Amino acid sequence: MISRREILKRSPLSFGTIALAELLRRDGLFAAERTVAGSLRRPHTSVTARSVIFIFQGGGPSQVDTFDPKPLLQELHGRDVPESIGRLIPKIARSPLNNLLASPWKFRQYGESGIPVSELHPELGRCVDDMCVIRSCQHDSPIHAPAEFIATTGTQVGDRPSLGAWLTYGLGSENSDLPGFVVLKTGETVRPPAIGTGFLPAQFQGVLVDSQKGIPNLTLPEGFTRADRESQLRLLETLNREHLGKSSAESREMRVKANGPATPLDPRLSALDSFDSELEARIKSYELAYRMQKSAPAIFDLTRESSETHSLYGIDQKETAEYGRICLLSRRLIEQGVRFIQIRSGGWDSHSDIEAEHGKKCRALDKPLAALLTDLKRRGLLDETLVVCGGEFGRTPASQRGASKPGRDHSPSGYTTWLAGGGVRGGQIIGRTDEVGYSAVERPVHPNDLHATILYALGLDQHELVYEHHNRRELVTVNGGKVVNEVFG
Repeated sequence: MISRREILKRSPLSFGTIALAELLRRDGLFAAERTVAGSLRRPHTSVTARSVIFIFQGGGPSQVDTFDPKPLLQELHGRDVPESIGRLIPKIARSPLNNLLASPWKFRQYGESGIPVSELHPELGRCVDDMCVIRSCQHDSPIHAPAEFIATTGTQVGDRPSLGAWLTYGLGSENSDLPGFVVLKTGETVRPPAIGTGFLPAQFQGVLVDSQKGIPNLTLPEGFTRADRESQLRLLETLNREHLGKSSAESREMRVKANGPATPLDPRLSALDSFDSELEARIKSYELAYRMQKSAPAIFDLTRESSETHSLYGIDQKETAEYGRICLLSRRLIEQGVRFIQIRSGGWDSHSDIEAEHGKKCRALDKPLAALLTDLKRRGLLDETLVVCGGEFGRTPASQRGASKPGRDHSPSGYTTWLAGGGVRGGQIIGRTDEVGYSAVERPVHPNDLHATILYALGLDQHELVYEHHNRRELVTVNGGKVVNEVFG
């Protein structure tokens, strides 16, 4: 017989090895470690970023009023588009081509790079040496929802996984107590496909967080203890696992009857698979919610930050307070290992009175976004955090027909997206639109190219991060995008 004292004497190394094995397994560092459906939880190539903050400007900001100045547009104010330029404009963006509208804002050059930025963004202007401005983003849908789906999922149908779901599926989260994919929003409506999982397992869905309320139900109800909650969750998991086992057994039986596991001929199979995925996600969400009740309240408590930090983000000013909180919370979540954050910034659809509407949006967002870049940089986090900012399309250089005050219509054929951090070579401009800003005429970049570039920064090969669906090897970038290598130098 071995005494307890002897066991403790002999076992420390064994215990340590078991703990190390679990850490390696969780981070996907075993050579054979694979996640659901074969996706490796480790990078395929070299890594320049470990996480992403994607600021989605819903409605479409105007490129010619922010980061793409057009001197000729100022000269041609109120006139038609010259024929020499009109020939370059795709049919999808040809209406209207008259009554050109000069930008109400002046531009000035900033930083050592001298990149011109509108007076709408004086604070971001001071960050241009860390920013790569892509002026030639382009696709072919002028309608909000399909365009948003292209920008977030790769196609306009809305039935595919969002980029955040793909990245969480491919790399997981670095913090088991927090979601890998968080969506921070204001009061706007969020279209589900833009943060959804499509055909991926439901557990990779983005978790919505309201800018005012945070994550609901993080505190225990009155009279409940953590032991009570643990007991409840154990019971729920037992019942759910039993139910999941029964439905999985039924699915296997039906597959055999349908003549082989690889040929799901019975239409009921897809419904069962979807049910299994959603139930598995529900089980995991209960477990995650319990862990979050312990860790998340401290992360979402912004009173722990200094008054200097609150001032930097504009939280102490009414106009910038909301986005200030969102941007500061993004930095805190990045520090805790969240993989993908989507910040929702709606209200850019300025068909009328663009001067008032864009002015209001930029005053609310400019300082917080600049603070986010500044704060990430001074904490040494910008080098490993890729920040991406843009909308589903841009806006026409011409004035909107029938608008009571001058505004601009949708324009998907040439618009701007900027990137910073995560290996990006700042202080550069990529691509060019025509002389009045309608269409990309040099180095066009499709959203699938942008997605391929984001994947590349995180060490993921778009052709290796795949998911088998309906006997098709699905890619993040649908049929493949082209990495914009110039972004990185």
